[in-house]
Amino acid sequence: MKKRVVYVKAMRDEEAQVWVATSEDVPGLATEADTLEQLIKKLQVMIPELLKANGLVGNNESELSFHRNPRGL
Repeated sequence: MKKRVVYVKAMRDEEAQVWVATSEDVPGLATEADTLEQLIKKLQVMIPELLKANGLVGNNESELSFHRNPRGL
């Protein structure tokens, strides 16, 4: 199984009191959630769907994992 690495920028919008995620690697990805945990759950659904919708994922690319970069949060 081939792994794909995508980078997602997640940051806290203190004014709106939500976590916001965007990615240059996933066209159309822009979402928000009240907590980081909720955001990750949304991303686990949205990223594969958007990659598939944009023709950026093949049939043998199905593994998705998340790694938190403390520097970015």
